[in-house]
Amino acid sequence: MTKVKYYYDPETLSYRKIERKKRRTFKYALFFLTAAALFGFITVFITSQYVESPKEKALKRELANMQIQYDMLNKKMDEASEVLASIEHRDNNIYRVYFEANPIPEEQRKAGFGGINRYKDLEGYDNSKLIIASNKRLDILQKQIVVQSKSLDEIAKLAEDKEKLLAAIPAIQPVSNEELTRIASGYGYRTDPFTKARKFHYGMDFTAPRGTPIYATGDGKVIRADNRSTGYGNHIRIDHGYGYVSLYAHLYKYNVKKNQKVKRGDLIGFVGSTGRSQGPHLHYEIFKDDKRINPTNFYYGSLTPEEYNSLLEKASLENQSLD
Repeated sequence: MTKVKYYYDPETLSYRKIERKKRRTFKYALFFLTAAALFGFITVFITSQYVESPKEKALKRELANMQIQYDMLNKKMDEASEVLASIEHRDNNIYRVYFEANPIPEEQRKAGFGGINRYKDLEGYDNSKLIIASNKRLDILQKQIVVQSKSLDEIAKLAEDKEKLLAAIPAIQPVSNEELTRIASGYGYRTDPFTKARKFHYGMDFTAPRGTPIYATGDGKVIRADNRSTGYGNHIRIDHGYGYVSLYAHLYKYNVKKNQKVKRGDLIGFVGSTGRSQGPHLHYEIFKDDKRINPTNFYYGSLTPEEYNSLLEKASLENQSLD
């Protein structure tokens, strides 16, 4: 119920009802509404500035969690960069040096990305700088990994080729020391046993009883096993690849056939005295790119240092050859 207010009229000595004018009532109402609106605005402003809503709290927690995730990501990228840097150092200074490959330039390993702005879609956010920086680091790291992966593939291929090369190079004595009577003659000028003239001897003569086993000195393929070469009698030639060919002459008989593949240490024939020979022995030669070279440089795979020094001493004597 609306309250009715009265006032005392001294002229009539009576109470009269107070009647509010409509204009005044409107002013009061307008003032009240204005004050209320102003108060509400101030309250909302203060609340928005200093009091967080549940939604804002949730977004703030989400943002803080995202910051933690990015920090963890950057830490992991730091660790990955350190590991990759160590691999790159070993790659350039050990692996590629050992296999005689050129090191990969630093600018090629750490090159950035040119052209269009590949991070344009990440701009315009509160944390755009952080997001773009992390994406750039990740892209560069991925590129470095790709470069290093290709480098290791190259090193693996070089290692495989070098392993094949090391297996192919003639590197052992064709007659074992247990079966060897003596080294009759070495590489160089020697006295010819038939003409007695001083003549260049292009191989090494290993004196051994007839039937002594002869071994392949490196991996390869038999390209000849016949007696159709003047002076050599029954002989075998093995193509080792990489320009190397080994020759075994004056054999008693063969243990291999033409086009047969052999491994280092395989039994290929037996000592004899066929062809231009003065007694049972093996005449052994090595060719590199069709040129005869000194076989004494290729015995590192079967002799001790003492045995090798003894072989060099005997092979250097300018005596009479056996063929």
